[in-house]
This record gives sequence, C-alpha cells and structure tokens, in this order.
Amino acid sequence: MALETYHQKRNFGVSPEPRGRAGKKGGNSFVIQKHAARRLHYDFRLEMDGVLKSWAVAKGPSLVPGDKRLAVHVEDHPLDYGDFEGNIPEGNYGAGNVIVWDRGTWQPIGDMHKAYKKGHMEFTLEGEKLGGRWHLVRMADHGEKRENWLLIKGEDEFARSEDDPDILEEMPLSAKTGRDISALKNSDEPEWQSRPTASSKRTAKSPKPVAKAKTETNVKGAKPAPMPDFIEPQLATLVKTAPTGKRWLHEIKLDGYRLQARIDKGKVRLLTRTGLDWTDRFGADIVAALKALPVEAAILDGEVAVEGGSGATDFSLLQQDLSEDRDDRFTFYAFDLLYLDGQDLTRSPLLSRKEALSNLLADAGKALHYSEHFTDEGGLVLKHACRLSLEGIVSKVATAPYVPGRGRDWVKSKCSARQEFIIAGYAPSSVSNKAIGSLVMAYFEDGELQHAGRVGTGYSAATAIALFRILHAMRIDKSPFPHKLTSEERRDVVFVKPELVAEVEFRGWTADAHLRHAAFRGLREDKPAEEIVREGQTSASAEPKAEPSVRNVKLTHPDRVYWPDAGVTKEGLADYYSQVWRLMAPFVVHRPLSLLRGPDGITKPLFFQKHAWRGMTKNARLVKDPQEKDQDLSIAIEDFDGLLGLVQGATLEIHPWGSTLNDWEKPDMVIMDLDPGEGTGWEAVIDAAREVRERFQAMGLTGFVKTSGGKGLHVVAPVKPKAEWPEVKAAMKALADAMAVDSPDRYVSTVTKSKRRGKILIDYLRNGRGATAVAPYSTRARPGAPVSMPLSWEELGPGIGPAHFNVNNAAARLAQITSDPWADFRKAEAPIETAKPKRRR
Repeated sequence: MALETYHQKRNFGVSPEPRGRAGKKGGNSFVIQKHAARRLHYDFRLEMDGVLKSWAVAKGPSLVPGDKRLAVHVEDHPLDYGDFEGNIPEGNYGAGNVIVWDRGTWQPIGDMHKAYKKGHMEFTLEGEKLGGRWHLVRMADHGEKRENWLLIKGEDEFARSEDDPDILEEMPLSAKTGRDISALKNSDEPEWQSRPTASSKRTAKSPKPVAKAKTETNVKGAKPAPMPDFIEPQLATLVKTAPTGKRWLHEIKLDGYRLQARIDKGKVRLLTRTGLDWTDRFGADIVAALKALPVEAAILDGEVAVEGGSGATDFSLLQQDLSEDRDDRFTFYAFDLLYLDGQDLTRSPLLSRKEALSNLLADAGKALHYSEHFTDEGGLVLKHACRLSLEGIVSKVATAPYVPGRGRDWVKSKCSARQEFIIAGYAPSSVSNKAIGSLVMAYFEDGELQHAGRVGTGYSAATAIALFRILHAMRIDKSPFPHKLTSEERRDVVFVKPELVAEVEFRGWTADAHLRHAAFRGLREDKPAEEIVREGQTSASAEPKAEPSVRNVKLTHPDRVYWPDAGVTKEGLADYYSQVWRLMAPFVVHRPLSLLRGPDGITKPLFFQKHAWRGMTKNARLVKDPQEKDQDLSIAIEDFDGLLGLVQGATLEIHPWGSTLNDWEKPDMVIMDLDPGEGTGWEAVIDAAREVRERFQAMGLTGFVKTSGGKGLHVVAPVKPKAEWPEVKAAMKALADAMAVDSPDRYVSTVTKSKRRGKILIDYLRNGRGATAVAPYSTRARPGAPVSMPLSWEELGPGIGPAHFNVNNAAARLAQITSDPWADFRKAEAPIETAKPKRRR
C-alpha cells in the first residue's frame, strides 16, 4: 500500500491527524494506538520501508501464546502518525479518540520482505509494555475487502497464561502522556455512553450500561422475519475423502456438544441438536459472554468444548468437567450465524454469515471463540489436522444457504474412525465390584440391533464407577440382540436396556464385525439411540497401513486403570503398543532396559526397575552386565511378547541403553535432552534443538528429533559403535559446554536447578554407561498418558508441544503420516568425533 490511500481517506483541514509522507527506509519503530472509534480497537503499526504498515486488532494484543487475535490489514500510515494522540472529529474517517498505548522498536526474525510477502512475519518487540517474540500470519483469502491476519504471541519469558492479568486491563494508559483514553472524550460523543470498555464490563461496581444498539444486518440474502424458537441444525455427511475445489471451505472438526445459542433481549438459552435446554449445564461464563454481545436477538450455531493440553478440543475432558461440576474451561466455539436482530440469515451464503459472525464476536470474551476456516485443498487441510492428531475436518460449500438436516453441502472427513454406539451391556470390573470393566457396543441395521464388540479402555476410575451405577439400574434379564451371541460375546456380560449412547474411537473392524482397538470417549446424551447406525469408513480412518502386532500374552486384570485422568487401562496400553511396535522395536529390542513401574497407576507410588523381580514375565530376557558380576540380572526384550510381558508387569515407561547387548561398551546412538527451566518458552526449546542439530552436523552426525512426553525435546543421533562410553560422554559434554559458553543467557550444561531459571539445560548425562533416556514411542507416567513421539524437523513448531501426543491420539497420527520420520535412522549412522567441537565466534 502507498500513502495515497491514507491521504484520500482524510480531510486534513478538519482532522488533527498528520498529513505526513514516506520517510527514509531502514527504521524499526513500532507503535500500538488505542483507538476508540465506532468500536474500541488497537492499531498495530510496524515501520517498514519508510511507512507504518498497519493492522487493526479488534481485541488488542494478547500475551497468551496461541491466543489468535484477528488483525485486519489497513492502509499504510506515515511515520509521523506514530506519535499522534487526539480526537478525530465526528463525520471523519476513523472518528474517535486515539492514544499511544505502546511504542518501541521491533526486529524481524529472518528476511522481513520475504516474510511479509509470504504472509508469515516473525519478529521481536521491545516496547514499554510488550516484549518478546510475536507472529503475524495472513489468513486465506475468502473474498473479504481487506486482508485478515492473526497476531499471535510466541512462547517466551514475556508470555502469560490465561489466568494471569490481561495486559490491556492492567496497563490501559497512554505510554506517551499517561492519559486514559476517556480523558480525550468530548461532551458530544454519544458513543462513549453506549459502548463500555472491556475493563468496565468486568468491574463489579461499574455503572449499568445503557441498552445496546442493534447491530447493522447488512448480510446478503437476509430476510426480515420473527425470531424462531429453534432451528433444526444442519448436519454433515461422512465422506471417505475431503472435497477439493474453490467452492469449499474447511473448518477443524470440534470435539464437543453441538449447541444452538439463542439470545433474545438479554435472555440466553443453549439448546441441543434436538432442542433440549442445556443452559445451566455449562456454568455462567458462556451465558455472560453471549449476553454481552451487541445484539438484541441472535441465534448462533456452534459447539461447547474443552481444550486439552495439546491445543485440541477433547470430548473426554468435557465429560470429565461435567461429572466433576467444573465450569472454568468451557468454551463456545461459534461457526455459524442463523438469525440477527430481526433478520433470518439462513438463506444467506455461508461466507456472508461467517463474516457477520466474525464481526459480532470481535470483542467477545474468552468464553466465546469464532471458528476459523481454511480455503486450501481439503486433502491438505485434513492431512495437517491428522498430523496434529485432531479429530478431522468439516467441509462446507461457501456459497450455500443453511439447510436443516443431513445433506451434501456439509461433509465431514475424519482422522480416525470415531462414531456413536449404543451400550447394550457391560462386564463388571475385575478389580472393583462397583465399576464396569468393559462395555458391549451395538448399532442399528435395518431396524435390528447389531453386536459391535467390546470397549475396555478410555474410562477414568470415576467414569467406570459412574457408568456402573447408571447401568446397574438398567439391567435386563435377556439379551437385547435378536440373534444368538457366541459364548465369547456373552462371557461375563450383564445386559442392559439399549438406550444409552457412547462415543467411541477405534482403529477399524475385525473380520467378525467387531471394533478393533476401541476406546470410550464419553456418553452422548444429546443423541437418541434409535438414530445410531454404522457409519461409512473414511480415508483417514481406514484400516491401518500395517497390521498391528498380534497379542499372544494374556493380561490379568486388563481393566486396571493406569492413567485415571486419561482413562487408559492396562488393555489400552497394550493396544497402543500393538499399533506402534513396528516403529518402536529397533529402539528397545536387544538392549539393556530400565523400567518405570506403577502397579496401581500413576497416582500411586512408582519405582525404577533395572533388575529382574519376583514374578517377572517369562517373555522378557534376563541378561548379565559384564561389569556387574555380583549384581542381579538386567532386563531385555527380543519381541512384542516381551513388551506385552512388561505391560502385564505394570511398566509405564521404557528407558533403553544407548548400546546393544552385542557390545555393552560401545554406544550406537547419542542423545541430548533439552530440559527447559522455569520461565523458558517452548520456542526457545525448538531453537535449542535446531542448534544441537547444527552442531551434530558439524561433527558429521545426523540429528533426529522427538518430543520427550515431558517438558522438552530429545535430539538423537545414530553413531557407529566404535567409540566407548567415556569418549562419547566427553564429546557430548564438550558440545553442551560449548552451547552454554556461547549463549550463557540461554543455556546451561550443569544440572544445578538454581542456575536454570529462564534457561535450557543441555543434558549430556544421558550418554554415560548405564544412563538411559525414554524410548521413542514409550509412554510416560504423567497425567494425560503422553508419549515420546518422533517428529520430522519440518513438523517441529509451536503447534506441537512436548506432551502433545498421548496414548489416545498417537495412533491417529501414525495412521495418517505417509512415512516414518525416523525411517532412515540407522542408515544415517556415522563415527563420532571425540575431539571438542569448536566454539562459535
């Protein structure tokens, strides 16, 4: 943009704004101006090429990483504008009050011109209020008049959590004069009386705002109409592949309860897809946020969901919060607007409805989120969603009206097989007389109930008890199935009235039409049993590319819960390992192992096991350490049965040596554990991993990266087993020390905790004889059942955190990726250099 547009929009004979002109190139100032125009917003400006590139940020910047703030790209402003404070008179473009909220300098990360053109700018700010790393990301073009970007805070020491104070409310005054923006108001400015600021809405003693003015409904195709009591929802049809073409837009499939939010003169109701009133189930925050919207009457379509640690919505967490009467994590994700202030929008094109919805939610509280969409090819969007272990995507015809019922204008494609089933019975728990051990699943086909097998994992301890209490009261004497079941299908089953519906995730169907590797995800109280049929198979949820390993080891008490919060049982752990074994085997077979065991799950005492124990599985191998002649035998495994034997023995983590039984003294891999200290951001850990990779390359080694399943990352390199442990450890210590000396403000190589705050420990001690690190694909004995997941370097980014992948979502990722990111691990081995790596200058 040039300054011509800026000049054309302004009458400088009336407005006090500076006329200005393009300045000299090379400056790096930034300014954020708080602008109380028709709506309060913040103008974010970066000096580039002699002008201020400008974005209007509706909600203002957020210090919470991942909190995406819509930033509309507007015309370039002159450099003089960066110092402007004052009142733009009524009738002029941008009429209202302006203060300099923050100012300082910015530094691009990388080539700013290439980044600006590409639409992803990464930079640091050094202002009076804001600092650290930030992102500006251009959204796909949906035909809007202006470019929509997202302003996102990066993970670093300047970042805040959602529970911390909002910087906008904490520091509302001008950075230039210390004035509040209200100090500029004129007596003839009615907008101030009708539009309270965000901070005044949250103040308990703030005066009651005057009645809201109706939002202008300039939506193409809108028709005047009385407000309906309820609109039957439009539903998506399951398809095998995501659609392609410009007529489609794509949204991330949410994992919650579909609800219709109805606002009518200050009264809010949340209605299920069948019209049930669930307003009181989700606490007060969503209702309050909906009431605060600047409308008299509206109907929004969306889902209430809870976001998990991986950043994705999680139905199991939603169920857990409902059962525990917890209401602080519920969010209403709105994806459609059906009615607005006397206008029926259902005949309007979807894009027009979404644009109106986006405008409506511009200043909404954190309990309301606008569901963004993408216009890339559907297959590409689905692939990316699956690599992040999301549920899938919903694709919609961008120009279509809202049509109640199930049709082809909305289609869904999933990353894993997942659908609702009817509960037809249960098997009691083998470890408690007040809990279920597994559920019998069913569906209707041609009006008859069909048996779909059992689900024996996915239940937290509390859920298993609650389900037993519910189902025990629904017992019936005879099987509800019209056909005779096999003896195995009937074993230990208590049949119940087929009325309850459960959501189940699974990996496919067996030859006898039973669910394979199935996990319970929660009850679906919003869907009647008579509607449940077997859904078609999606491309992403099709049969796995490689058959899971066959289980030959019998598990006792398979329903014993190891991870209560994630609902992962012993059987669920065995199921997980059967799916990842082919990838995991090279890193755990024929190696000495250290194990972390927890016979009663992660909430009870855990202990490391380096030697054999009484009652240990016969499927594992006992081996003698050549240097420990008087010690007990060590543990190793040679096949999948050995791993299942460890699962039977309550092994929750597997830590192999870096050498094999062929030569205990010469490691064939090295590992650098990047452990962030308190106050260290995730992006700093990513940068550290990339630096380790570069230093490995300088040594002739190839680095591979994986999440730790804890707080950090592991960079692993295969080596030829020639050097012995002392030499290898010395080389890795030299690498760690060099990083700490070159960047003392970022890294330490000593374990002392007092020196680690705000820094990353480059832990080389994993490379000593007898030292171990958690294996690729191993689970971790931590809340959420995280796993240590190998990644490609291209995947490494802010979207995948250290504990992003877990037992419940890892298999979906592995079913979708086209290649193993560590497939060439052994091919890349090279002899290790034992000389000290050179320090960087």
